[in-house]
Amino acid sequence: MPDIKIEGTDGDRFNSCQVIYSQFSLAIHQNDYQARRRFIEWAQNEIAVVPDFHKRILFSDEAHFWLNGYFNKQNCRIWSEANPQVYIETPLHPEKLTVCCALWAGGIIGPNFFKNDEGHNVTVNGDRYRAMITNFFIPELNNRDVQELWFQQDGATCHSARATIDLLKDTFGDRLISRFGPVNWPPRSCDLTPLDYFLWGYVKSLVYADKPQTLDHLEENIRRVIADIRPQMLEKVIENWTSRLDYIRASRGSPMPEIKFKM
Repeated sequence: MPDIKIEGTDGDRFNSCQVIYSQFSLAIHQNDYQARRRFIEWAQNEIAVVPDFHKRILFSDEAHFWLNGYFNKQNCRIWSEANPQVYIETPLHPEKLTVCCALWAGGIIGPNFFKNDEGHNVTVNGDRYRAMITNFFIPELNNRDVQELWFQQDGATCHSARATIDLLKDTFGDRLISRFGPVNWPPRSCDLTPLDYFLWGYVKSLVYADKPQTLDHLEENIRRVIADIRPQMLEKVIENWTSRLDYIRASRGSPMPEIKFKM
């Protein structure tokens, strides 16, 4: 199992933590390269006009955290021109939390845990996602002194449903980066989302250290680890995003060879 080592900006070093990687295969479509190049060109043009534009994007995503430590697709992906034949070992009856966060240079909104009215943990669907946006995300955003932020989400069905897009446009207008949004988010671009290339792997490398035995304990660990992430680390994560734009542009839209992040 590979180690993840993350070094702080002030020279201190976090303890390296072993992470169990699951494998998730992504078949790259020929049109993906063009979509990624178009997005890179758009983003870099925005940065040329507004140098801190990349610091004004709220990147959002969801992830599963299994109680037994099983890792979901967020931790590792296999890139291939054809869909690789990869077998994924999963628990028969997994207990898990589904977590949503939004990350930007100024902080993290979340975590939000998807639960039903009885307080039981549930997975995300369109109705639950829109309820989270309405009841959690927008109030949290309104409580912060931020203006003119952009919002990014990937192309998951619950994200790109017409009702969801309309809801987000009510808040962000044209400052929405999404499938079917004013600015199109390129498919299969986990190497461009800071939650995929940094946050989920970093959090999962720490929350299982004390071997939580209950979902409540696991939830407490997730909240604590995310709350402890320092602003300097987030600044580095977002600066790394601009380097990724350069790499992908130079490679004509090809995916980056790794999803790990180094400070």
